[in-house]
Amino acid sequence: MRMHGQGLNKPFKNLIFKSRPVPHFRFPVLSQCAGVYHFIFTRHGGLSEGNYAQLNVSSNVGDDPQKVAANLNKIRDTIGARCLVSMTQVHGDNIVLLHKGDVVKDTVLGRCDGVVTDAPGVAVMVKLADCQGVIVFSEERGVLGISHCGWRGNVLNILGKLVGVMEKEFACSAKELRAAIGPSLGPCCGEFKEYREIFPPAFSRYMVRENYFDLWAISCHQLMDAGIRAENIETAEICTKCNEDLFFSYRANKVTGRFATVAMLIGEA
Repeated sequence: MRMHGQGLNKPFKNLIFKSRPVPHFRFPVLSQCAGVYHFIFTRHGGLSEGNYAQLNVSSNVGDDPQKVAANLNKIRDTIGARCLVSMTQVHGDNIVLLHKGDVVKDTVLGRCDGVVTDAPGVAVMVKLADCQGVIVFSEERGVLGISHCGWRGNVLNILGKLVGVMEKEFACSAKELRAAIGPSLGPCCGEFKEYREIFPPAFSRYMVRENYFDLWAISCHQLMDAGIRAENIETAEICTKCNEDLFFSYRANKVTGRFATVAMLIGEA
């Protein structure tokens, strides 16, 4: 495994890199929106060791629980959150609503892969190792949606459902939403030999060569089909498998940690 920190020096055209207090990336346009913080943490800056070095945020992959807890504390402190919320991710399409006052301490939600909230100060975290962390934000309504989306999430159209929940429950207008798709498995490495069994026929248009699919494009089009304008969608276009020195990648290293994408509404708690 290549783990010398060289990935931190790579230039990425679609993200802004911040080295302190813990290395992380941000989306340029989303960073300009009032009312939301977001952080794409790397695998660097934490206390975990071995296959989980360094900033592993999952306690379910074999890492030392105390080190995971210390890593989560670093993330919460970096963001300045009053509490950190994570999900028991199951590659499904269940989306949880969090209203103001629903959580007042660090919380692990039950089986779900998406959260929609209007609660300031509550940082919502997605744990990742090739899947997409997708942030959707309504500056107009002060509402945040965040999702864990792998290929199974694409098949279930969890992103379209996330937008639908924001529209139904918080009266958000899809055309004014901002969306951002984080580092994840790219079309360069998105091999699915069994695609005929697992993908709907409509996904064939996203095959870039035999057995390889562009999941970024699938997510973009699912967000657009839900009503978000193309110009309001940012995509990191960073493949986690190609950059396993910078991000955890299950495809590159089966026994590995999970990096974090975290977003939080700011304002009056």
